[in-house]
Amino acid sequence: MLVIRESVIVLEFMNILIEDAETLQYLTSNSQWTKNASEGKDFGATETAFQAAKKEPIGRFNIVFYIPQTRQFINMDHGRGKGLAEISPVVANAPAV
Repeated sequence: MLVIRESVIVLEFMNILIEDAETLQYLTSNSQWTKNASEGKDFGATETAFQAAKKEPIGRFNIVFYIPQTRQFINMDHGRGKGLAEISPVVANAPAV
């Protein structure tokens, strides 16, 4: 006999989003940025999202799972887009040679 516990939570879906780590905004389907995670484009796979994020004109980014039913986030990966590199404070304050 098969027994299924009532307390088991089944998640119907999770969205895989690109998050700009500095602005905490999510990339949408029309290449805009939004603070609303439910408007973010679902990339379907972390590798797809990671490759797309590396091409975006942003600095640091995160790949996150977003669970709309519970509004929870799980950080999966991070990297840097093709935006301007951050300048280290040590280099920025170094005397000119």
